[in-house]
Amino acid sequence: MFYSLNFVPSILVSLFYQDGELNVFLLSMLSVIAIGAVLWGANAQERQELSVRDGFLVVTLFWILLGLVGALPFLFGLHLDVTDAVFESISGFTTTGATVITGLDHYPPSILYHRQQIQWLGGMGIIVLAVAIMPLLGVGG
Repeated sequence: MFYSLNFVPSILVSLFYQDGELNVFLLSMLSVIAIGAVLWGANAQERQELSVRDGFLVVTLFWILLGLVGALPFLFGLHLDVTDAVFESISGFTTTGATVITGLDHYPPSILYHRQQIQWLGGMGIIVLAVAIMPLLGVGG
């Protein structure tokens, strides 16, 4: 649900440049809020300590879910098929830099901003994983 706030800068960029992608980001934001509310509601009463195994599962599911919801603007705005949109999103979150989009110079600024924001968040996620999470799990350090 908190990831939906990451669409706000893209909305502002879309408003600033008047690039016609405002509805794409509003729809993506509302979709993420709905998904987050359903997942939060289903687990709101759960109160138990997570094991290391649970931590690995949570991180894996987190990457998969972020890859899927990060792909929404590519699905709605660029009309990529699901495979290409998810690939674009996951390549950003994993900071591989790979892309399936050709002619990036001709796309709306808000879509390009969203793409770069995903890559920045992915880079920050890798740093947090290496510095904070892995030592807690007893891996790396």
